[in-house]
Amino acid sequence: MNKLDPEEKELLESYDREEWQSVSDLASESDRYRKYADATFKKDKHINIRIFEKDLAAIQKKALEEGIPYQTLISSILHKYISGRLTEKSAS
Repeated sequence: MNKLDPEEKELLESYDREEWQSVSDLASESDRYRKYADATFKKDKHINIRIFEKDLAAIQKKALEEGIPYQTLISSILHKYISGRLTEKSAS
């Protein structure tokens, strides 16, 4: 058997803990989540911002590692922050 990456391992453990549930109407649920995804990724406004050159270079490097355009990474970071899924690390 191939070695699992951390994400695959986490999914398998979640399945083993019986955290997964079948849905009664898969087509309806798929459509619902497709609409969520469409709304999430619909970009209808453009902005211009000034950013430090070093920060932009770091973002571009990180985006390259992730295999996505850097503008998409910036948009994702902003979306996660405003939705409360990205928070500042507190000093320990």
